[in-house]
Amino acid sequence: MEKLLNLISAKVSAAFEAAGYEASYGRVTVSNRPDLCEYQCNGALPAAKLYHKAPIQIAKEVAAKLEADPAFSEVRAALPGFLNLKLAPAFLAVYLEGMRTAERFGVEPDPRAGTVVVDYGGANVAKPLHIGHLRSAIIGESIKRIQYFFGNETVGDTHLGDWGLQMGLVIAALQDRQPELCYFDPGFTGPYPEEAPFTISDLEEIYPAASARSKTDEAFARRAHDATFELQQGRPGYYALWKHIMAVSKADLRKNYDKLGVRFEVWLGESDAQPYIPPMLEEMRQKGLLVESEGAQVIEVQEPTDTKEVPPCIIMKSDGATLYATTDLATIRQRMETWKPDRILYVVDKRQSLHFEQVFRAARKAALVKPETELRHIGYGTMNGKDGKPFKTRAGGVMRLETLINEITDFVRAKVEENNLVTGDDVADTTAKIALAALKYGDLMNAPTKDYIFDLDRFAAFEGNTGPYILYTIVRIKSILARYGAWEELPIAAPESPEAKDLMLALTRLPDALELAYRDCAPNAICAYVYELAGYANKFYHETRILAEEDKQKQQGYIALIGLTKRVLECCIELLGFEAPEKM
Repeated sequence: MEKLLNLISAKVSAAFEAAGYEASYGRVTVSNRPDLCEYQCNGALPAAKLYHKAPIQIAKEVAAKLEADPAFSEVRAALPGFLNLKLAPAFLAVYLEGMRTAERFGVEPDPRAGTVVVDYGGANVAKPLHIGHLRSAIIGESIKRIQYFFGNETVGDTHLGDWGLQMGLVIAALQDRQPELCYFDPGFTGPYPEEAPFTISDLEEIYPAASARSKTDEAFARRAHDATFELQQGRPGYYALWKHIMAVSKADLRKNYDKLGVRFEVWLGESDAQPYIPPMLEEMRQKGLLVESEGAQVIEVQEPTDTKEVPPCIIMKSDGATLYATTDLATIRQRMETWKPDRILYVVDKRQSLHFEQVFRAARKAALVKPETELRHIGYGTMNGKDGKPFKTRAGGVMRLETLINEITDFVRAKVEENNLVTGDDVADTTAKIALAALKYGDLMNAPTKDYIFDLDRFAAFEGNTGPYILYTIVRIKSILARYGAWEELPIAAPESPEAKDLMLALTRLPDALELAYRDCAPNAICAYVYELAGYANKFYHETRILAEEDKQKQQGYIALIGLTKRVLECCIELLGFEAPEKM
């Protein structure tokens, strides 16, 4: 379905051509003076230089060609040479009816859509999720949904940290605590127990204690390094323990990601990329890409056009150990062989920008991807407390994500109960949906790269630019529609009031907002749009007697309009990753 701006621009371009001027001057934009007009065209100003005429003369000539067009209720030429346009109500209604009946409201899929892998997890097993994992999960889930909306096949991957030193630390600490376990007996031939000898609570206590001990106990640190090496070499007992750690950790991670409404198609980790490393390294050697630098093996990624230094990408340390870059490159190889993606998007802290620049350049030099494959780092900023510093617990530590979710839920529940928004069995479900909207919208309304202040009072407010305000708007419309009855097939009618027309014009801007969010991987563009649309919807509600309207034809038009508004709002919040309750 053609975007409204394009339709209007085509009409104005044709009018420029009919008046004897280049059609390219007919580009139309949304008016920056809504008190004067709805759309404007400034093409007469640059055209005046080419045609040596006063811009107002050109604007008047073009306006004369448009006066008979039924798409416009008003066309005015204004000094020094603007074309001010207002749409005819009937024309606008026809366009909205097209949106109402079209699949996805007429938003066109990307003609270049393909397969997209979104890397937006990054959690480490044997550790609880903390608030540092929040933005990656929230932003990544929304970006994945937006990519899918535009016709892409999407694969969300957690990319678990499951093959590093934390594994050795847990194994060494567990051996000190329970040395009698069969996993530490080199002579044990199996089979190993199916049940893990620890719980997630045990792991959450074991790992930080082991990590702290390794910083002061050199012998323990060496044992942990040795255990990591032996695990990676395939020692059976350690590998069996690793499988237990993975199973217990994944179950806990799934539980917490589920609370966030975050879903991954695959739960792969660094360990899954390990088989790809040796052949990848051999190919790099054969291509002459690896060079020695202070004992390490590196790939030079500096380009002649760089204005600042880009350090080499270190592939292997002098002791033969691989690094994050090595694993990331092997993961790219793995993804290309498994899914052949057209794009791989990494939703990772913006402080990792240099790392990804090095890895992407190395991947292209090593021909791990096709030249046309997009590798993109979507860096995000930090979530800060009211003091402007990274958000901490009251005790000054890093807050667990589960704790943060529980605090927001408890805060919202108190407001729900205090205001009697719902009662009985509806309290838990409504509270959970409002809390998730408060958390996600509070994050997503900011540009991903921007640091922001976490302010629970502001995020959970039912007024202003917040998730609960958007939900309240949707629930209010749901209530009206429920009282009216069957509404889904009612056609859009010409607007009967300025408030109705403003709401209809806002609805036509949906494709632009979604395309901007898609192009820039910026969910905040959708947040800005839904807040604007909710504002027009509430103004229309306040100024219009919808259910009390005696003229049934008018009433049907009102109902059809708010029905379309509800559907658009629900589509948008689904792309943001949350949903509205039935009551509120």
